[in-house]
Amino acid sequence: MSRQIVEMTSAVGRNVPVGLSSRCRVAPTPAALRRHGYSRRVTSSTTTTAASSSSAGVGAREDASLSVADLVRPVLPSHGSTTRSPASAVFQVADLPPPVPTPSASARGAGALEVAMPPASHLLSATAAGLSLAFAFCKLKKNLDTPGRPWMDETTVGKEYDAWTDEKILEYYWGEHIHLGYYKDEDLRRGAGTLRGSRVKDFVEAKLDFVDEMLVWSGFNGTPRKVLDVGCGIGGATRHLANKFGSNTRVTGVTLSPKQARRAGELALKQGVPNAEFLVMDALEMDFPDDHFDVVWACESGEHMPDKGKYVEEMVRVLKPGGTLVIATWCQRSTPPAFTPREVVNLNYLYEEWAHPYFISINDYAMLLKGTMKMDTVETDDWTRQTIASWRHSIWVGVWDPMPVFSRPRIWYKTLRDIVCLERMRRAFGCGLMQYGMIKGTKSRKGTWSSF
Repeated sequence: MSRQIVEMTSAVGRNVPVGLSSRCRVAPTPAALRRHGYSRRVTSSTTTTAASSSSAGVGAREDASLSVADLVRPVLPSHGSTTRSPASAVFQVADLPPPVPTPSASARGAGALEVAMPPASHLLSATAAGLSLAFAFCKLKKNLDTPGRPWMDETTVGKEYDAWTDEKILEYYWGEHIHLGYYKDEDLRRGAGTLRGSRVKDFVEAKLDFVDEMLVWSGFNGTPRKVLDVGCGIGGATRHLANKFGSNTRVTGVTLSPKQARRAGELALKQGVPNAEFLVMDALEMDFPDDHFDVVWACESGEHMPDKGKYVEEMVRVLKPGGTLVIATWCQRSTPPAFTPREVVNLNYLYEEWAHPYFISINDYAMLLKGTMKMDTVETDDWTRQTIASWRHSIWVGVWDPMPVFSRPRIWYKTLRDIVCLERMRRAFGCGLMQYGMIKGTKSRKGTWSSF
């Protein structure tokens, strides 16, 4: 019976590094096997092979009394089932995957930090995007704060109103009356003109109320034969007065804008108002004869006049003796005190964004009327409280009905500029820098003025 060392890769009885090659085998000694519960038994040499005998040595002689069954049994009971085949006893240490080292606490923290932090390129991109957005916002604000439609010459106003008439946005939201509305105290208490209360009072209805209240305030009684509307726009007030006074009254509206005059005529024909007519004419050089109209009406036209004195003189000239002149206009506050630098900046913006040459005060208008030496009486009032809600009301109607603007991208920027100007007007009237002036007077029948 030949003796043989059956090679096993178990590390029992010897220290074998984990990283040894799969070719390296370790033969356990008999003493080691006996320590782990194996008994000496003699087996037939038929289980050995001739090839194994060539490698026999001292260790082989010591294992001569062990059977093959002894050699293939697991060294420890926990190493596996005894039903395994003898081939499974050859356990190659290097075939096991190397253990993954457990990272230290500091390494784990560093790794977590590395995962949580975005790459530097992402941070740079986000920073660049933020700076670009901030730059764009600052540039937009600067552009919006810089007035872009200054009064240039006598044709400026006509061209601006031609453009507004073609766009039809102003007509869509403001209706036929391109002027502010009138709000009673009860309307204001109910929130008229605010975002949530913008439907408490209809925006266009408020404008019709303004015309009626202005007529009442003028003090005119009776049925005039001829009425002049100076700066009529698309003729909302002109047609309203023509309907109110009846067919025996002829109401004439004048404007610098040919497109406004044409649109006003179209609406008069459509609405069946034959006693209203519209002419393109400069209010500073009107073609009408002296003493021609019973009533001269001027609603929010004085703001655009480059010569306020001439504007007043022409209206007084064409007014009949005993006739009534009534003016509604945006005014800047009286001085003194002098305007502060901030007020000057704000006034310049209001002048140059909507083609206003300049504003004057309510008292200045009164002095101009008295200065004609042809008026018996001159009275003034401030209707800021009754009209101030209109500024934001005009914005809120657009908020509730934005599609006419959204559907036309080419007017987005212009509409945004108009919204900014509307808000700045509201603030100027709210802080007292601007006032809504009402001025009226009666022309002397004697051709000379009375003491006031």
